[in-house]
Amino acid sequence: MAILTTSGRTAIAVALAAQPIHLAWGTGDSAWDAAPEAEPTAATALVNELGRRAVSALKYCTPDPAGEIDVPTGRYRETAEPSNHLYVRFNFEYADASAAKIRELGVFSGAAPKSGLPPGQTYFAPTELEKAGTLLALQRIPAITRSPSTRQSFELVLTL
Repeated sequence: MAILTTSGRTAIAVALAAQPIHLAWGTGDSAWDAAPEAEPTAATALVNELGRRAVSALKYCTPDPAGEIDVPTGRYRETAEPSNHLYVRFNFEYADASAAKIRELGVFSGAAPKSGLPPGQTYFAPTELEKAGTLLALQRIPAITRSPSTRQSFELVLTL
């Protein structure tokens, strides 16, 4: 039986890093507040997407208990060489969904905004997308009530 090698996984990470990457957030379902629901592996979209932000930082990394990258899945150190671990950080702005309850997050690759949007725009409502892209990772979280006085950031490592 064939296996996907580490070098093959690294090649996938390199190809992925060359694509536009966004973090979408949404209100999800208010029923999740009482009983969290597992993320379905067959999901292709969020339940109720509000918008998405382009990646703020993307780096290759490797597991390291003393590493400077600290995420819920462990600690990693940045590496200049491509690896099968991609660190991604998304910095939302104060006005992004400023009064919403956020219950779901999704990392997408390959999204394409519609033409005619302002140059340099990095936050997109679902109606501003020509192509939504491919959902790579999905997380349902305890509700976060957004505030226009808070800049929200999310960091994670995608292990391929």
